Amino acid sequence: MLSVIGVYLAVGAVAGVLAGLMGIGGGIIIVPMLAFCFTRLNFPHEHIMHLALGTSLASIIFTSVSSFIFHHRRGAVHWDIVQRITPGIIVGTLAGAYIASLMTTNSLKGFFGIFLSYVALQLLRDKKPKASRELPGAAGMFGVGNVIGVSSSLLGIGGGTLSVTFMIWCNITVHHAIGTSAAIGFPIAIAGTVGYIITGYHTSGLPTYSMGYIYLPALLGLVSASMLTAPLGVRLAHWLPVPKLKRVFAVLLLIAGVRMLISLI
Repeated sequence: MLSVIGVYLAVGAVAGVLAGLMGIGGGIIIVPMLAFCFTRLNFPHEHIMHLALGTSLASIIFTSVSSFIFHHRRGAVHWDIVQRITPGIIVGTLAGAYIASLMTTNSLKGFFGIFLSYVALQLLRDKKPKASRELPGAAGMFGVGNVIGVSSSLLGIGGGTLSVTFMIWCNITVHHAIGTSAAIGFPIAIAGTVGYIITGYHTSGLPTYSMGYIYLPALLGLVSASMLTAPLGVRLAHWLPVPKLKRVFAVLLLIAGVRMLISLI
């Protein structure tokens, strides 16, 4: 058990850096590592991915706050974008939590792996957006929020993989896209956590110390470390050059996606 707690702390530390560095909640690292830990703890196979996803989203509540506070101090959070996209985010995230409760662990793993690999390859192509492209209107932002919210629930992430990509595509500078994405991760995490608690509340066979699909011991370990390391990630984000930042982001996504697909074999 001590070795597993050590893994929670280590993963939390990495997730905190990623939250600040990339504007993501760290779910791309947290979810596969929690799935690994829960397998070692002999949790019921049918609940492993749901617990990993729910616990990951709950941890992002804390890492996103720590991250966006420091990005805000550097003037890198577009609060108008956060305000416009949040209603769609909340609706989509709650819907995604319900959809995830109907899916099997292997289905969720496959979706996670394919999605992250696709996003990574698109970023590595480094296709430049049209200079005239801007953020969409109210209806468009609500729709984009829905997509980001549903995907975040199914992937257990803070939405940065989509929201950063979307904002860069709309000609928001990468550093500002990262800072704004960190703030967007907060409503995603709140709605996702509520959704996974509700959908898992009456589920039988969950491990002791679970609140729905949130495994509290893992959550405590993740949060304890990630809150401390998120400010370091913010400093790195504003120090690294933009092209290198995008490549690091893409490679991390690709590694996580491929690892999840390999676990299905």
